[in-house]
Amino acid sequence: MSDQRRKSFKRILRCACQLLWVVGLVVGLSGVYLLKNLRQSSVFLSHSYITLPAILALASAAFLLASWGLGFWVSLRDSTFLQGLFVYLLVIVFCLECTSSALAYFHSTKLDSALAPLSGVFHNYTGRSQDPNSRAVDVTQKELQCCGVHDYRDWVKTLWFNRTGGLRVPHSCCNSTFPSCDGTVDQPGELYSQGCQVKLEMNFHFVLSFIIWYSPVVFLVEIVLFLTVAQLMRDQPHIDYQVLVKN
Repeated sequence: MSDQRRKSFKRILRCACQLLWVVGLVVGLSGVYLLKNLRQSSVFLSHSYITLPAILALASAAFLLASWGLGFWVSLRDSTFLQGLFVYLLVIVFCLECTSSALAYFHSTKLDSALAPLSGVFHNYTGRSQDPNSRAVDVTQKELQCCGVHDYRDWVKTLWFNRTGGLRVPHSCCNSTFPSCDGTVDQPGELYSQGCQVKLEMNFHFVLSFIIWYSPVVFLVEIVLFLTVAQLMRDQPHIDYQVLVKN
């Protein structure tokens, strides 16, 4: 391989590694975002296995960033060992991304059953800030701008609604555009119209779908990297040896 062609392959390697850095950063942020949402909504979930796609996404991001750094080093040095190590890291990334995508797809189809405890948590709402479940309900309704499981009428069936005399829903149901809202059910227009189950499912589904679809992008970048490194490994520069003659 000519020096000019070898330099061209190294430039392609550096460009592809830049894509690895961008993809690794985005994948890591998606994993952090999913873990943050899962931590806030953990009381609404029937199991903790849904955290596995997020954990594997973070692991993929770590290996992607490591591959990015090693790939730049490979583009600067002619080392068969570094090239082989780089390929090995890419194989690990491929396995992690395939696993995380498969788990993300599986959990995206089971969100309805995963959120089965949601109704029970709302039913046992006490309104006390010391109660972590009640606090989670208020935080969810405020952040997602939702009210009840399906809508505000779900509160009519709760123990908390009966204790308040059957007049009010929690203040966290109040639409922020109505400062005078006090949660009375005779003013439903001042309450959030959508239920929290739909909002939670949409929130989780968005991040899980992102984890699913980043896999083909990484796969395409890895194909370019595999082919480029294969060319560099196949045609290593020849080393001229000299016979030392003892005088």
